[in-house]
Amino acid sequence: MKRLSKALAAAGVASRRACEELIFEGKVTVNGEITLRPQTLVSWDKDDIAIDGKSVKREQEKVYYIVNKPKGYICSSTRSGSKKLVIDLFAHLPYRLFTVGRLDRDTTGLIIVTNDGYFAQEVIHPSKGQTKEYLIKTTQEITHEHLIAISKGGLIENTWVKPASVKKVRRGTLTITVHEGKKREVRLLVQKAGLKILSLHRIRIGALVLGNLDIGEFRPMTEKEKRLLLRV
Repeated sequence: MKRLSKALAAAGVASRRACEELIFEGKVTVNGEITLRPQTLVSWDKDDIAIDGKSVKREQEKVYYIVNKPKGYICSSTRSGSKKLVIDLFAHLPYRLFTVGRLDRDTTGLIIVTNDGYFAQEVIHPSKGQTKEYLIKTTQEITHEHLIAISKGGLIENTWVKPASVKKVRRGTLTITVHEGKKREVRLLVQKAGLKILSLHRIRIGALVLGNLDIGEFRPMTEKEKRLLLRV
């Protein structure tokens, strides 16, 4: 027997936290009955578990991918209208996949896709202290004043956030490294400094580097990369 949230995570539905949200939203049924308690004990041998009416299969082979997310794609497992999802890039594969964390629709670059909920939870847990690095191109020349303004941080989601580092690369390009990565944090900090963004591209999560993958391409993560990311 397993707790429902853990069983769903192990089946590759999403991270455990995201699975709990699905349960709280009333989207999960056990033997046809809506279940709102993540700690409900279930067994794959005896119980029929479904999300939005679709049965969930028991645990799959665990897979891990590095993706160079294209602009216009959404990091979600739920489709809204005709919006394109990152997991659409994997439609030809026989796995139920999800993204680890998020990038907003207009941001490109490094995102992890997997069906391992436990792995996802480990990667995004605050205790891991994973930093995230972004490459930003602007329409203007970046001045010392711009760098100072961004470095001071700002109020995001009712929390004062401050980048770990801000560096000018060349005339209109800089890199910003952040700790938590609040929603649209980097984009908002750059805009508040008076810069207009041409492109925002994530190039690193912790010790995991995107490398030379083309936009829209993905590849399996190596065992070494998984160990580096989890610091084991």
